[in-house]
Amino acid sequence: MTKIRVLVLILVFQFINNTSKANNGYELWMGYEKITNKNLFVKYQTLFSVIYLPQNSQDETIAILKKELQLASKKMIEQSPRFVNQVSEAQIIFEINKAQNKINEEGYDIQTSINAQQKTQIKIQAKTNIGLLYGCFELLRLVQLQIDPSQIHTTSSPALSLRILNHWDNINRSVERGYAGISIFNWHTLPDYKDKRYTDYARANASIGINGTVVTNVNANALFLTHDYLVKVKALADIFRPYGIKVYLTARFSAPIEIGKLKTADPLNEEVKNWWKQKANEIYSLIPDFGGFLVKANSEGQPGPQNYNRSHAEGANMMAEAVAPHKGIVIWRAFVYSNEQPEDRAKQAYSEFKPLDGKFNKNVLVQIKNGPIDFQPREPFHPLFGALPNTPVMMEFQITQEYLGQATHLVYQGPMFKEILESNVDASKKVIDVVENKINGLSGISGVANIGNDINWCGHPFAQANWYAFGRLAWNPRLSASQIANEWIQQTWTQDKNVLATIQDIMMSSYENMVNYMTPLGLHHIMGNGHHYGPMPWGNTLSRADWNPVYYHRSDSLGIGFNRVATGSNAISQYEAWVQNKWSDSSTCNEKYLLWFHHVSWNHRMKNGNSLWNELCYKYNEGVKGVAQMNSQWKSVATQINAEGYDQVKQLLDIQLKDAEWWRDACLLYFQTFSKQPFPLHYPKAKFDLPYYQSLNFPYAPGNGK
Repeated sequence: MTKIRVLVLILVFQFINNTSKANNGYELWMGYEKITNKNLFVKYQTLFSVIYLPQNSQDETIAILKKELQLASKKMIEQSPRFVNQVSEAQIIFEINKAQNKINEEGYDIQTSINAQQKTQIKIQAKTNIGLLYGCFELLRLVQLQIDPSQIHTTSSPALSLRILNHWDNINRSVERGYAGISIFNWHTLPDYKDKRYTDYARANASIGINGTVVTNVNANALFLTHDYLVKVKALADIFRPYGIKVYLTARFSAPIEIGKLKTADPLNEEVKNWWKQKANEIYSLIPDFGGFLVKANSEGQPGPQNYNRSHAEGANMMAEAVAPHKGIVIWRAFVYSNEQPEDRAKQAYSEFKPLDGKFNKNVLVQIKNGPIDFQPREPFHPLFGALPNTPVMMEFQITQEYLGQATHLVYQGPMFKEILESNVDASKKVIDVVENKINGLSGISGVANIGNDINWCGHPFAQANWYAFGRLAWNPRLSASQIANEWIQQTWTQDKNVLATIQDIMMSSYENMVNYMTPLGLHHIMGNGHHYGPMPWGNTLSRADWNPVYYHRSDSLGIGFNRVATGSNAISQYEAWVQNKWSDSSTCNEKYLLWFHHVSWNHRMKNGNSLWNELCYKYNEGVKGVAQMNSQWKSVATQINAEGYDQVKQLLDIQLKDAEWWRDACLLYFQTFSKQPFPLHYPKAKFDLPYYQSLNFPYAPGNGK
């Protein structure tokens, strides 16, 4: 073989080796790539050479911690650590310190110091083994970010006691609003076959501080409460427990009838109460640390206490009494609305739950969606935040992108999560303050999971960032979306500063771009009926008025938008006076919520001088331009990241650009039928006419989970 051929082979090998990062995405943010900084490589080789762990060889969490350190060391610094029995011998020390007063039961304290032998030591302290595991993942995150060990000084405790993923997974492995394959939970082969993916799932959640998972759909199936399925749930709980993760189940309110053979599910009926108590006893005999029940009741056809003229509080309290002896909780969803109720859908949850404040048992939390409609691209915060001062509440975000282009569109949700959390409920208090406030020792946040059995877990490679961002914000809601994006990119794509900056810019602009090409200026719920993919502002065929897009934008010859101020539905009255003053006047309302609260003239003068019609055209076109810019930026890093990941994202960005143009053209052509105004001359013309867009049909679009 000639020297030239050898050199070529070496270069090819180096290229393949250098572009391996984030290959198929299965490792998520735990790829533990080799440290490229030579100085740091040597420092961490020294530090990770000798490690002390608590001496409890029988503890599963400590065994997991040890395994994680071994894996990370081999990959990042190409050596295996030696574990010792004496603290004095170690460079990295993990120890339990019950007296550590800077942290709570799940927190950790990590400090770097110089010992008596002039050696650098890193000490990780926690009050529990789970706290040590969280501290281990934080240390490994900092190493992946290539932080100099001398700079590692961090003390952290989760701000929220409950940090939960909600899986809308069905018994047949379909996933309602799932876009990443079928469910990872294979109920057919459980409990005997324990897929390695269950362990990898638990590990991923623990690495970002998630401590609970609801493994069944909120549109619940009573079969999950039968013994045959409870033993399957037990198998999962046993796998998740050493990672600090509790299992929760959705409870179908009519289960006493469906599987208990009772004649009623009335929450005040003694037989029904006893049935739930016995069911709770059965569950806890199998799963001693079972978290409790999540309940969707009297919403979208689900049974509930109102079937028996009982209140949500009476229904929740009956279940809460059943799990209370076992220290379980009930999470009761506030997502309720009725087509038979003539009241604005945006008002109904507040109207039902505000009078019940203080009437729930101490182990009940009310879970409130981030906005008053349904996980729209942009909504104002839900008025129930701040309206239930005597009731523990949980924030509910939707990580899966039901209304956000699904797993086809690159949309980083960190800015959306932060926009809601940082919203003021009054002059002195933000949503984040309400969510963090513990009542009866409870506080929490939940996220509807975007996880499926695709090799990369989430469908779109960048959708992983939303799972990651949710976990990081669940632990610390004060983190910035930009910081979280920066962390995730470094752990998954690149350490190169220029490439990192480009990818971070793509991520940070993606949310606003999506809002602009889908639902600018406060428009909402104008997606395709049922599957919610693509535009359908003309939709008016479903039997329920509040499932039709025309219900929400209310376009006519006079203007567009839903009047929710005093002259309309007056939904704005559910907010504090300070907020009402901000949004009640169409001339001063934040324009990102303008059409949410106001029906305004097509000639309404915007703050920049544009008419409403021209501004609507501008926003839709800005959204398309934004995606084109994202596409161009992605192409600019083609040779600097792994080819497999690059190509997958590139293809999806091409689809996203086409979809953005589709959204713009279909919506503007439709709204023009009301405005009767011309398009600004400098904007591109639609590729097709309105009847073409109205003829499109997608009966097999994913995510309905039927």
